[in-house]
Amino acid sequence: MNNFNKDIIIALMFIAGISSFISGQFIISTVLFAGAAIYSNIVMRAKLNSKALKN
Repeated sequence: MNNFNKDIIIALMFIAGISSFISGQFIISTVLFAGAAIYSNIVMRAKLNSKALKN
């Protein structure tokens, strides 16, 4: 997957979390926010590791 697709997935998870929070589904929104945060950290760590290996 390229970076654009990964950014789209993170954005969709975040937007779904916001809509779940507004509708009162707090457990689902918490899971979606946590999933977006963890996935974002995994993507950023992979980017940093690949840059470090190139240098």
